[in-house]
Amino acid sequence: MRKIALIALISLPLVAGFFPSTVHTSIQSVDGKTIHLKKAFPANGMSGVVIHSYANGLEAITSRITQTASDGSNVLLSADVIHHDELPTINTPVKRGDKVIGGYLYNNVLLLAPDADTYARITKKYHKKWIHPDLFALYLSVEGEGKPTKENLAIFARKYQIGLIGIVRKDTIALMDAISGKIVAQQSISNLPAKGQFPFYMRFDKLESGWFGSDSVGDYYNMVGAL
Repeated sequence: MRKIALIALISLPLVAGFFPSTVHTSIQSVDGKTIHLKKAFPANGMSGVVIHSYANGLEAITSRITQTASDGSNVLLSADVIHHDELPTINTPVKRGDKVIGGYLYNNVLLLAPDADTYARITKKYHKKWIHPDLFALYLSVEGEGKPTKENLAIFARKYQIGLIGIVRKDTIALMDAISGKIVAQQSISNLPAKGQFPFYMRFDKLESGWFGSDSVGDYYNMVGAL
């Protein structure tokens, strides 16, 4: 079957427990920007993609949604989800019967941790496709950003096909949906360092261009607590 914009319609479910599972469902009804699903996502704040079927077996992602209530109520986030200069903009409205993948790309996770030991401990425990924070650090440096924000995390996540942001805070690890910016799961964690590497663990000390500009000193735990 042909696909539009090289979308992956099969997303691997994650390990049960801490990580919310990917859900395959469909739209039951549409009321303006409010979408009701046949099957709710495991957690409020989870985002999903809407997939419309066209003639001749063509399918495409047309919109993004995020769950606002445990009864399967969602709100439409954006219709512009596949921007590419060489591809036409898809303006297909969301319709009853459209397929939905909740927790799309949740197997791809960026982890912000206070030190190398904590990063290694978490990434060894969970079998995910871990996006190394070095890549995010380089992105921030190029963009001239001083520290992670919900806005630059969302842009980075869309650019590199990331579904979840793992954030190690004081005594807890939280999972933030990269699109909605909402926390979808959290659990306690022990044996954390008293002080974390700022702005987060990475394998760089600085770059010749001036690592993170004048904002290179700060408190890791205070910073991630604000996300």
